[in-house]
Formats: sequence, structure tokens, C-alpha cells
Amino acid sequence: MTSGEENPASVQSPLVTSTALFTDQYELTMLSAALRDGSASRRSAFEVFARRLPDGRRYGVVAGTGRFLDALTRFRFGESELSSLAVFLDEVTLEWLRDYRFSGDIDGYREGDLYFPGSPILSVRGTFAECVILETLALSIFNHDSAVASAAARMVGASAGRPLIEMGSRRAHEEAAVASSRAAYIAGFAATSNLEAVRRHGIPGAGTSAHAFTLLHTTAAGPDEAAAFRSQIDALGVGTTLLVDTYDITDGVATAVSVAGPELGGVRIDSGDLGVLARQVREQLNALGAENTKIVVSGDLDEYAIASLRAEPVDTYGVGTSVVTGSGSPTAGMVYKLVEVDDIPVAKRSSHKESRGGRKRAFRVSRHTGTIVEELVQGADDTPPTTAEHLVRELSIPLVRGGDQVPELPTLSDARTLVADGLRSLPWEGLGLSQGDPAVPTVFSAR
Repeated sequence: MTSGEENPASVQSPLVTSTALFTDQYELTMLSAALRDGSASRRSAFEVFARRLPDGRRYGVVAGTGRFLDALTRFRFGESELSSLAVFLDEVTLEWLRDYRFSGDIDGYREGDLYFPGSPILSVRGTFAECVILETLALSIFNHDSAVASAAARMVGASAGRPLIEMGSRRAHEEAAVASSRAAYIAGFAATSNLEAVRRHGIPGAGTSAHAFTLLHTTAAGPDEAAAFRSQIDALGVGTTLLVDTYDITDGVATAVSVAGPELGGVRIDSGDLGVLARQVREQLNALGAENTKIVVSGDLDEYAIASLRAEPVDTYGVGTSVVTGSGSPTAGMVYKLVEVDDIPVAKRSSHKESRGGRKRAFRVSRHTGTIVEELVQGADDTPPTTAEHLVRELSIPLVRGGDQVPELPTLSDARTLVADGLRSLPWEGLGLSQGDPAVPTVFSAR
């Protein structure tokens, strides 16, 4: 299995077989009422979109599509699930759930594509009953993964081409940690410290040692940093990265090169003024003949800290808490709304929570240089736009047809390429970390 290829035998959580109860109760009470009044079978269309981007964000990155499609295949109500629902559901509803299999169609943005306010990133079509109970499943996955991928993409942009390692597992729920690793990898991170993400999704792994290993090599005579370094090099070779700031960082660098020689792979700095320390360490390494030894920095990094280090001699960044928490925006703010019933557009009119009725298609309009001009959203049956002045790309692709997943969907490697291409296609101001409007306007055609 190569990097970026998900292991089909282990994509799903080994702890959870059915995903059917990753559902809010009101979805099943609506189902029960709809079965009772006869409206459950009405043909319906739901869409997932974000009314706005999180504060300070200029674009979003779609992530979670592959995980959602996998979860959909396991959205089944077995006896265990049904027994837990019997306390509030009638027998008719329980029997309907017993035989549940999604049989409709789903279209969506490619995983890794950019999105903007109003982008219809997922369209779910079928009967009201079979679609309405997927709301929480879809939103919990897309809101989490897209938030992480969007934050990670900002970090990738701030890193100016230097690799980033995702290392936030200890700051997240154990399953969220795996999903975060996947989302960060889609956005352009080079590796993860999470071994379940390595196994499940084929992401390159990375990691060497923590301060505890250096502290372990303490005797009655005092700390023995050299012994810790010798042990690590004996196990992993001189290409390893040594953590040099457990004690005095200058002494640590000198000891690392003394033990490993000038071919030492890297040193890691995990605390202090990282910019100042990186300059000092680079000068020291060069003076010791270790010109090719890389400098890895970590310790509460986010996109702003990474950007501030752009001019410093840093080779790799290790990012933890900020990436797995969406760097202050742990949800993408997406919603799942009914937009059409039996070909009749329906829309919510609540103040500040309006929706636009009718099924939609979205197109990305770009200059011939590749720079995005606008996101055009129109009715699903409207004539696609054509223009000689711009390039036009339809954004949604088929994901599910008749309940079956479409074969040969984009891979993680495809998603990584799409994110990279998308970031290059943004207007230059869209890559900034300052406050501002979305980098690309969303234009809705009149209906």
C-alpha cells in the first residue's frame, strides 16, 4: 500500500460496525411521524452547505467525503440498535428501520476541493424518510473533517513549501485523532504521528522520541543526555532526529553532533523562542560541520506562528493541538437542509438562517491563467454556463447511484493534488491570514 491509498480492509473503525445510531433522536421521530401521515415516501432533496465561513477564513476545504461514504455503507439497524430505540419508537417505524438501505443518489464536491459560503457541497436525493435520517451522520463528518482540513491548508500555505507533521493525537478523541490525521494529510501535511491513521489510510508515519526518553537516562551521577542520544541512534540510525532542548539547548546540539557525527539527520526544538533558537542552532550546526542536519520545530504552532517563522532556518514543522481543533474553528458550520419535495422548491425563511430552494449545480469560473473568478450556483436543470473569456468547471460529481457507491472515486492522493491546485488558483489575497471577505464570491443565478 503506497502513501495516500486508504486500506479498504481497515478504513472503518474497528470498534464500531453499525453507524446507524450516530444520529439525533429527532431524525427518527420525524421519520415516525412521516410514516404515520404518509409523507415519508415523498421524493426529496437535501443539500449540505455552509452559510458562512468561520471568522477570519477566506476559503474552506472539503474533507470527509470518503469517510461519509464508508459510514453510509454501515448505516444499518441491527437488533442491538433496534432494541435501544424501542423505548420511543412504534413497531411500524422499527420494522421500517430494520430493512433500511439507502437507495437514493448522492452528488458532491470532490474531496479536497475548495468551497465558499453557499457552496452545495453535498446533494442527497431519495425519499424523505431515507434522506432525513442521514443528517447527523453527514454533518458530524463533514463539519469536523472540513474544519481540520481548512485549518491545515492555511498552515500549509504559511509554511512556504516546508513539510509539516501532524502530531495532535493526544489533544483529540481517539477516533477524531485518526480523522484529523486524514484531513490534515488531504490538506498537504507530509506525515502523521498517529499509527492508526498510518494503518487505516496509508499516511506516512513520523516520530522519534520525547523528553521522557532523555530523562530516562539519568543516573545517580546526574543526567546523561549523550547516553539517550547514543541509544536512539543505535536503534534508528544517524538519520534520526534528536530532541535537543530537554536541558541546555546549546549543550544538547553539541552533544547530538558529538554522538551522531555531522551526518545527523535532524534536531528538534520544542520550546522557547523558536525563531531565535532556530537561528542559533543553524549557526551552531554549521560550525560543527553538520550543514545538512535539518531543524524541526514544534510546540503550540498554528498558522500564525508558522508564518512568523517563514524567514527562519526551519526545515520541518510539527503541529499538534491547533490542527486537530481546527485552529480555533473546530466546526465548519455546515448545515443539512431540505431544498425540494416532489420537484417543488422549499426554503427556510428564518432570519439569518435562510436557505435557497431547489436542487442546485455549482460551477467554478476561472481565468485562463487558472485564478478563480467566482463560484456560480444555479438550478440543477438550468443550462450550464459557457463563456469564451473564462474556464468553467462543474464542481459536483456522482458519489452514489441507486444506493451504490460509484466506482473509482478520487483517492487521498487525488484530494491532496486538488487542494494544492486550489490554493494556487486562489486570488493572492485569499492566501492571507488577515480578516476579510471570502476569497471568491458565490453568485446565485435567479430562479
